[in-house]
Amino acid sequence: MAIKHTLVTAVAVVAALALIGAGLTGAGFGISGDTGVCVPAPTAGAPSAPASSGLDDEQTGNATTIAATGARLGVPQRGWVIAVATAMQESALRNLAGGDRDSVGLFQQRPSMGWGTAAQLRDPRYAATAFYQRLVKVAGWEQMPLTVAAQAVQRSAYPDAYAKHESAATALVNTIAAGAMVPVCPPVGAQGWVAPVTAPVVSGFRTADRPGHQGVDLGAARGTLIRAAAAGRVVQAVCNVSPPEHGCDQDGSPAVGGCGWYADLDHGAGVITRYCHMAARPLVHIGQHVPAGAPLGHVGSSGNSSGPHLHFEVHLRGDAGPSGAVPPLEWMAAHGAPLGQT
Repeated sequence: MAIKHTLVTAVAVVAALALIGAGLTGAGFGISGDTGVCVPAPTAGAPSAPASSGLDDEQTGNATTIAATGARLGVPQRGWVIAVATAMQESALRNLAGGDRDSVGLFQQRPSMGWGTAAQLRDPRYAATAFYQRLVKVAGWEQMPLTVAAQAVQRSAYPDAYAKHESAATALVNTIAAGAMVPVCPPVGAQGWVAPVTAPVVSGFRTADRPGHQGVDLGAARGTLIRAAAAGRVVQAVCNVSPPEHGCDQDGSPAVGGCGWYADLDHGAGVITRYCHMAARPLVHIGQHVPAGAPLGHVGSSGNSSGPHLHFEVHLRGDAGPSGAVPPLEWMAAHGAPLGQT
């Protein structure tokens, strides 16, 4: 049986389960159904990840089981990558009957350390569930480097060994997720930029009546998907509101301060973009690398806002404060992704 056939068959399970996980990941203020992940459109003639990975049917099937288990449990896709990379290191994605001392299974978990019986740990679904249950109890695991998060669960004698599998695990999980109805990123311009929403400009940059307005407001409807304007790393994904007790899980008002739920992306070369007033917690986490067009969250009205819209900023020189802000309309137009389109 070809690896491709194994992956397609197994992915049917992930497809249904990923939708459950997606609803959990995007939950909040009536918004659900997106996972914060999209995969780049395939390049013509480019091989798929499994075909070029050197994995056989058993290894690909085990990776898919790990991902499917994470989807069923509602674990964000970052957790799937951590789990698959861990199994790559511990067992080369093989369901081993033994190992060091009493270690068994995909994750080389030990019955003597409270993971379960040897028979249970030879069940890939049980072993993956046990891994995820411990992972999600690690405070801040989504913001940790992969090797740190994996080590917090595994307590390996070789704590740095997991890092070398991150790229391969990410490619494999992205392929599995793509088969599981994770959306393809939208087309981007030749310079790598895309408008974060398609909506008219309803308030400009540093206007006469709003000289402290460091971005532009795009009048998209509540629930509209907000996309990364370019590839980058998430450096903020938090609630910023004053007074703090107002919170971000309800609409703000002109009397409330702050960006509400918002995300900042670092695109390199000192360029930072900001996305404010989301309807719920961002779909991405700090430290996550996202492609252009990746879902970041949904349009809302949290924080200093009088109605649903996206407040979008562009900053240069690595300065995320007012002195680094530049007019977004000019910047995006110069980079092939004009704003204000309807």
